[in-house]
Amino acid sequence: MNSSTLPTTLGKVDPDIELVRRAQAGELGAFESLVERHRDVVFRVAARVVGPEDAEDVSQDAFLRAFHRLDRFRGEGAFRSWLLQITHNAALSAIGRRRPEPIEEPDEVEAEGPTAIRGPVSQLESRERRKRLEMKIRLLRPEHRTVLVLRDVEGLSYEEIGEVAEMPLGSVKGRLHRARDELIDLLRRNTYDWELPK
Repeated sequence: MNSSTLPTTLGKVDPDIELVRRAQAGELGAFESLVERHRDVVFRVAARVVGPEDAEDVSQDAFLRAFHRLDRFRGEGAFRSWLLQITHNAALSAIGRRRPEPIEEPDEVEAEGPTAIRGPVSQLESRERRKRLEMKIRLLRPEHRTVLVLRDVEGLSYEEIGEVAEMPLGSVKGRLHRARDELIDLLRRNTYDWELPK
């Protein structure tokens, strides 16, 4: 088969397509290779949507769903986008099964001493800001959280996010705008969070 007949996404040949075809033909090792290739991004997306404590379960659920639905993948888009769509749906299902739990705000930390001190203190402050940012992201509505994570954390294009979240391009942009506004509002409620990590 020549490269002109391979499925493409945005003009590029999907690098996963050969593994997908082999997995669809029953080769378990090919699917295991796909899992290895995408394990990290699936876990990161799941962790940002449901939190790190449930991310492993959601990741396993997403890969299991993908395995059982592999015959439905037609190559009209990238395998990665298709897999992240499944991850997104698995994460939303996990959130729907949860009983609402109050999210505890950490105690406010008073800045003490000179801020020019670098090294371990600076690293600790940076880690603390990242933890607070992740906590704030988890306070967003799930549909906002998903588009924000896919765009600003994972760097997916608007088109890819549209595939993953099954929504038109205009809706992706609108939802991302609202997600960013919601996050900024959450951050402004705590002046400690204003200096976000770069």
